[in-house]
Amino acid sequence: MSVDLENILKAATATVFSTMLDTTPEFGPFENDFTTDEEQVAGTVGFTGSLDGIIHFCSGASFARHLTCRVLSMSESEIEGNEMVNDVIGELTNMLAGQIKIKMQKAGTHCLLTVPSVMRGGNVKSVSSGHSMRKSVYFKCHGGHAVIEATIKA
Repeated sequence: MSVDLENILKAATATVFSTMLDTTPEFGPFENDFTTDEEQVAGTVGFTGSLDGIIHFCSGASFARHLTCRVLSMSESEIEGNEMVNDVIGELTNMLAGQIKIKMQKAGTHCLLTVPSVMRGGNVKSVSSGHSMRKSVYFKCHGGHAVIEATIKA
């Protein structure tokens, strides 16, 4: 595979978070910071074409709620339940996947995206089969942290 997946993930995340949240994510090896008892919110968008795979965006529920407030320009008290949070995480994941698609097309790889879906739960993890390549990029911003991950079928 001739794409630099780590840099594509970082560039896509920087673009989306700059545009939608007016912030610059801080990337790093923060894996230990991601263990939490808090419920997690994970957005997923699949892609198929020259490469097949899945894009995941995952954060704790409180950070997902914070991102929702920022994207919608609303206060915490205005966010009722999980529906708005799920919608925003789904849309952020969709935007991240769209940016990844654009950057992969520039590298000569073409694909189509699926509609986003959102999962909630504890200890959300994606695992890949032995025939897949997986790259995770961890980042922090606004006092929270998240991970964007791509799993690509070899």
